[in-house]
Amino acid sequence: MTSAKSPGGLPSVDERTARELRGLARVLVRSGYADHAAITAALTEAVSEDAPSMDPAALVPLLIGEAVMDLNEDASSWPATTDPDRLDAVLAELESLGLVVVRYTSDHHAARKALESAEQPQGLVFFTDTDVWHAVDFGMLELKLWHPDTANVAPGEPLLEDVLALLRQHDLPATFDEGRIEVTLTWQRRVNL
Repeated sequence: MTSAKSPGGLPSVDERTARELRGLARVLVRSGYADHAAITAALTEAVSEDAPSMDPAALVPLLIGEAVMDLNEDASSWPATTDPDRLDAVLAELESLGLVVVRYTSDHHAARKALESAEQPQGLVFFTDTDVWHAVDFGMLELKLWHPDTANVAPGEPLLEDVLALLRQHDLPATFDEGRIEVTLTWQRRVNL
């Protein structure tokens, strides 16, 4: 650890740690699902674990502010309708057809609870927080699609074919691979923190 500012600009944090903390702040902010409190909590935990000599109360606002400024700069050149906007339209349509949709959940257990508590669900579509973080960095979001009994869909099933067709109608290329739908998109979600 350095005693002055690291090459990355964060005080008393080595370059690798600074890069990792910035990366976490970036995906948390750009996800568009986490609110300020959730982002602050996640970054506070990360700073406490990865940079224990730093005061999270001082460092976390810097990380969030930097991530928000970068996002706002990028967003100025985005199209009026982004891929996440189209995804939201698909998810709303699936909800109107009776599917349970769970966005940015911590894991499949929470999604399963939402499915099991729904009345006469036609199925479940969900994605996790880490799926969104992957989409932010790599342009691909994994959607999980289950039948009402929690079984994964299989190739050729009408439910899967309907969801794939709907994604494609909204200009979101998608394929089914190894039990999940891989949606190719550019993650450009506008954020207000």
